[in-house]
Amino acid sequence: MINSKKRENNLLTPEKAATFLPIFISSFISIFIIYFYAYPQYTKSNKVNLELNELIKKKDDLENLRSQYKKINQKLLKLNKEKERLIELISGSSNLETFLSKLGELAKKNNIKFISIIPKDIIPFIEENLQQNQNAQQINSKIDPLLVEGTKKYLIEFSFKTDFVNLLSFIRELEFQESVILLDNINVNYVNENNTKNKLAPLQVKLIMTTYGKN
Repeated sequence: MINSKKRENNLLTPEKAATFLPIFISSFISIFIIYFYAYPQYTKSNKVNLELNELIKKKDDLENLRSQYKKINQKLLKLNKEKERLIELISGSSNLETFLSKLGELAKKNNIKFISIIPKDIIPFIEENLQQNQNAQQINSKIDPLLVEGTKKYLIEFSFKTDFVNLLSFIRELEFQESVILLDNINVNYVNENNTKNKLAPLQVKLIMTTYGKN
C-alpha cells in the first residue's frame, strides 16, 4: 500500500517514461526537420514562385511592348511617307540647278530677256522652340508653313525685259512647275515712257522669286 502511494507521488516512473519519451523524441525530430529542412524549402519555393510570377508578368509586358512597337513603327512609316510626299509637293524632285535650267527654257520660250539673276538668301529649316521664346506671337508671324523639315528656301532676285503678253504667259507656266514658286515685290515699268502703253510695249520687270528645295 505504501509502495503504490510512492509510485503515484513520483513524477517520473518507468511507465510514464515509456509513454512520453517517444513522443518527446518524435516532437524534437519534427521540430528539427521543420526548422532546418521544411521551412528553408518553403522559403525557397516561395521565392522561386515569386520570381516565376515576375517573369510571367515581364513576358506579358514584353508582348504588349512588342505590339505597341509594331503600331508605333507602322505610324512612323506612314508619317515618313507623308513627310516625303509633302517635301516632294513643295520642292519637287529636281535641285536648284535643274530648276534654274528649266526657268531658262521657259524664259526663252516666252521671249524673256534676263538682265540679272541675284541669289538673295538661302534659308534652312530650323525648329523653333516657342515655349522658350519671350514673344511667341512675333515668331509665329515669321514662320513659313511651307518651310518644313528636310527642305530649304531660296530667295532669288530676277530682273528681265519682256512685254505684257509674254509676262502673263511666263507667270502662268511658273504655276505649273512641280515645285512651289512664289513671286513677291513685283515691280513693273515701261522701258520707254514715250511708247504707247499697249500689251506689246517693252516692260522691265523686277521681282523676288521664292522656291523650295531638298536639303
